[in-house]
Amino acid sequence: MSAAELCARLIRFDTSNYGEGRSAGEADLAAWLVGALERAGYAPQLVGPSPARASVVLRVPGTDPTLPAMLVHAHTDVVPVEPSQWTVPAFAGRISDGYVWGRGATDMKDMVAMTLATLLSWAKTGTRPRRDIVVLFVADEESGGEHGALWLVRNRPELFAGVQFAIGESGGDATELVAADGRTVRCYPIATGERGTLHLRLRASGDPGHASRPHPGHALERLIAACHRINTHEWPLRLTDTVRGYIETIDRALGNEPELDTEAGVLAAIDRLGPAGEVAAATIRCTATTTVMNAGMTVNVIPGNAEALVDVRCLPGTEDEAVETLRGLIGDGIAWEFVDRQSPVSAPHPSPWFDAMRDAIIAHDPDAVVPPVCMGGGTDAKAFAALGIAGYGFAPLTADPEGRRPAGTHGADERTPVASIDGGQRILEEFLTRV
Repeated sequence: MSAAELCARLIRFDTSNYGEGRSAGEADLAAWLVGALERAGYAPQLVGPSPARASVVLRVPGTDPTLPAMLVHAHTDVVPVEPSQWTVPAFAGRISDGYVWGRGATDMKDMVAMTLATLLSWAKTGTRPRRDIVVLFVADEESGGEHGALWLVRNRPELFAGVQFAIGESGGDATELVAADGRTVRCYPIATGERGTLHLRLRASGDPGHASRPHPGHALERLIAACHRINTHEWPLRLTDTVRGYIETIDRALGNEPELDTEAGVLAAIDRLGPAGEVAAATIRCTATTTVMNAGMTVNVIPGNAEALVDVRCLPGTEDEAVETLRGLIGDGIAWEFVDRQSPVSAPHPSPWFDAMRDAIIAHDPDAVVPPVCMGGGTDAKAFAALGIAGYGFAPLTADPEGRRPAGTHGADERTPVASIDGGQRILEEFLTRV
């Protein structure tokens, strides 16, 4: 099977992750992967806190044991779907109109499929990589990793012995941009950083009462005020080295000369980047957004307790400052705690590993532009950073010849072009064979 066909097959396993320890079919998919790998002659292991939350790990020995090992990780779980919003069955794994359709097509069963296709290709040809490669098909990424990457790092660190760097989610996928002179510029950003994840729970308490006799400063009113201060705060613009490199590299490839010493210059450059500018716009500031609020039992009762969840993402180098800013915005009379706190991460750039990824892309697309990029969200790279592993986002996808683009991530009608997956697998195999 091609990588795209493998992706469609993997989608047919409903591996929805509902959070709070609840998932659908991660174990079924893990068992299928183990069977496919064993038939190819590999010796994978099933590991995890329970059979229902199993991850698959194997180590492929390299030809040069003196080289540092690397990790390739891709998560097998997906976010749940709302079937009524889909025009195709979310778990049918359909291939049509030049796309692989279904939940996980972009996030990230495409990378699972490309990695598996590479391993099966190696088994068929007898190919071995230069260095040891640890391959991890990991559970529970979509709900924080407590049953996946974090559990493995805490309980099975020996699986990653000798690993110095890793590749994983979000990076290496082609975006086509149009320069001012009409040229098409194909950009393949490689993630060398991620914003930190600071998830907060806020709680306010006070005297309940009859809603017809409101009293000022009750619990829900104070909580709403604190969340409003957080949501409307104007975070300062900060250009990390990665984001500066991203903007400069792409803007110059488009024929411009960026001026990034002022906020106006940064915003103007981002605007010129078109679709690629959306990535930069999400990573020039910290952000904080209230996402959940719970209070009250009935319309005519002022609640005595109110609770909110806030999603905060902080840039590398700003975590302590962000926490102090949040402390001031929340103010007195509101209790708060971290539900999840994972610090920002950065990987070396330039580096031999980044250069090897870039070279693999250019071998297949000589005109490619390959900048570093900082992810606005987060991946399992944060968990592996605790072991001193430098994490890069590199799950390559080539440009579709007819202009199709991946779409629907965490939404409806998720899909990735067939040509992009199969082209990405060739880049991935080139990289893993030669790095």
